[in-house]
Amino acid sequence: MSLLSVRSLTRSLAQRRLLAIDELCLADGESCVLTGENGSGKSTLLRILAGIDAPDGGTGCFDGRPFAWRPYPDWLRKQVTYVHQQPYLFHSSVIDNIAYGLRARGVPGAERERRVAEALSWARLNHLLDTPPARLSGGEKQRLALARAWVLRPRLLLLDEPTASLDADSRRQTIELLRTFADAGTTAVIACHDRDVIELPAMRRLDLVDGRIITD
Repeated sequence: MSLLSVRSLTRSLAQRRLLAIDELCLADGESCVLTGENGSGKSTLLRILAGIDAPDGGTGCFDGRPFAWRPYPDWLRKQVTYVHQQPYLFHSSVIDNIAYGLRARGVPGAERERRVAEALSWARLNHLLDTPPARLSGGEKQRLALARAWVLRPRLLLLDEPTASLDADSRRQTIELLRTFADAGTTAVIACHDRDVIELPAMRRLDLVDGRIITD
């Protein structure tokens, strides 16, 4: 069953056609890796799917419900979570970073605390509760960003280069978390060049070439 389908999706930048995707369908619960040369438009595509940027044209349908790109609907924004390659973290605390999205959605206090505790355990961050976010390592910051996404239980997760610039141990821990997203049935699109991510079990490859998607 298709969770998200887009058709005739186009985007140009500085007189250059960046995206010209005839059709892209993401099945409910599948994990995809988005590959392509630097500057091929991978990040642009993720930002469009997340409603951060808008395409020049195209149609979209999510879980059988058509939607417009402008304005990107609030009901869909609650189903999609985007994690930037260099995620912004609030300076307050690890807990505040994870709880932010839940608080913004009006999740009651007791439920919010329970889900934050689960996310801390899931991402193995409990030993860092007293560490200011700015002092976390690159791998710890990435795990915190993933925990902040995981706690929202998105139907569609969009990740931009989640293992870039991480040391070997941090990469391993991050990839383990990515695997659990797939096991939980979350539909995920991961833009990366990391061979260990590309070769994860049941990972579907989407290659962005000259603005078009080529599937394996």
